[in-house]
Amino acid sequence: MRILSTLIAGLIFGTGLILSGMVNPLKVQNFLDFFGSWDPSLAFVMGGAILVAMPGFWIVQKRKAPFFSDVFHLPTRTDFDFRLLAGAAIFGVGWGLGGFCPGPALTSLPLVAKGTLIFVPAMLIGMVAAKLTSLISH
Repeated sequence: MRILSTLIAGLIFGTGLILSGMVNPLKVQNFLDFFGSWDPSLAFVMGGAILVAMPGFWIVQKRKAPFFSDVFHLPTRTDFDFRLLAGAAIFGVGWGLGGFCPGPALTSLPLVAKGTLIFVPAMLIGMVAAKLTSLISH
């Protein structure tokens, strides 16, 4: 049941990314281009996602445990450190320049667009490098 629910959630998420145009990097780049060809439609996508997700978070917080685990695995740290700020900055710059974040990048792989075929391997290399850096620093 856990694998089936994960598959269904992934299909719904991927379908939403495709329908909203998030698999098109120009959509994201135009949203960030305030003084050029600004496209505000991404704000409506984000607002819609919040409206859909918020009730789910409220309902889940009332539960003692998730459906497929004994405990909720939520972050416990509340402080900001250099690694968090640097990682967020690198993610934001990559998102703005590439027009992709991980979900839409993987969703657009079947389209075999040249930008995607460059972005996804670079993203995976970055993830591995971040993990190795994290292991070395601890």
